[in-house]
Amino acid sequence: MVGPVGPRDTGGVATFVYDGDCAFCSTCARFIERRIPTSADVVAWQRTDLDALGLTVEDAETAVQWVAPDRRAAGPDAIAALLIDAGSFWRPLGWGLRAVRPAAWPVYRWIARNRDKLPGGTATCALPQAERDLLP
Repeated sequence: MVGPVGPRDTGGVATFVYDGDCAFCSTCARFIERRIPTSADVVAWQRTDLDALGLTVEDAETAVQWVAPDRRAAGPDAIAALLIDAGSFWRPLGWGLRAVRPAAWPVYRWIARNRDKLPGGTATCALPQAERDLLP
C-alpha cells in the first residue's frame, strides 16, 4: 500500500513500524538501528499509537509500514522508503527495490509467511496477533 498519510501528524518525522513480537522482525529492526542511518523512528507496532499514525492492527500485522508526513508505504515499498531516507549507498538500494516492485511483493509475502523459519525467527512469528495475545 502506498499513498498519502492524510491528516495525521507524525511531528515531521517518518516512522518505520515493524512487528515487535516477531524475533525475525526484531532482529531486522536492530540491524536497521545499528547499520542504516535513517532519520525515521523505528518502532514496534505493539509499542506505538497506531491511531496517531493512521494505521490499524491489520495494517501492522500485514506488513512493515512507513509513515511520513507526506507518504505512507507498506512492505517492500516501506523498506525502499527507509533505504532512500538513509541516503549514502543505501539510497540506490532503495531506488533499486522500487524498480523491482512487482517482483519484490511476492518475495516479501513469502518471507512474511515463513519468517518463523528464518534465522532469528520463532514459532510465535507464525501466529496472528489474536493468538499471540493468548500466550502466557
